[in-house]
Amino acid sequence: MNAPGRFDVAPVLEDFPYRVTDNVRFADLDPNNHVNNVVYATYFETGRVTLTNDPTNGLMPEGFAWVMVQLDIHFRAELRWPGTVELGLGVAKLGRTSVIFDQVVFSKGICAASARAVCVLLDETTREPTPLTEDIIRNLEGWLRRGATGAINASRG
Repeated sequence: MNAPGRFDVAPVLEDFPYRVTDNVRFADLDPNNHVNNVVYATYFETGRVTLTNDPTNGLMPEGFAWVMVQLDIHFRAELRWPGTVELGLGVAKLGRTSVIFDQVVFSKGICAASARAVCVLLDETTREPTPLTEDIIRNLEGWLRRGATGAINASRG
């Protein structure tokens, strides 16, 4: 028998400290008249980029960029137009050069999708992964997802 996985538990929006609202667009629909699966990646991107690129969050020092290396999406419910979505994001784990974000898309109180995204800090000159700075680590710790025990990797070294 398999043990319950992360996707077996319905997410709770309040567990995600960073939130932003977006619109469901008519162009997001597929022939089934619901939001196409590829659009969810855009919703998740909006959440991540809004967080990392806001200068007040201190996550994008000059000369660095974030690149996504993995996105794992679990589709949970249909989304339809018109409407709005609330995007939630929380830090699940910090690595030496990476951060793992847990993300959700909610509409009308229902979780439509959840995802885990792995993003790596890139040196824009060398185009190579680079260790997270102490400032970035401190600033990311403020966005720790509730319930993410042991999120900060002690062996980052």
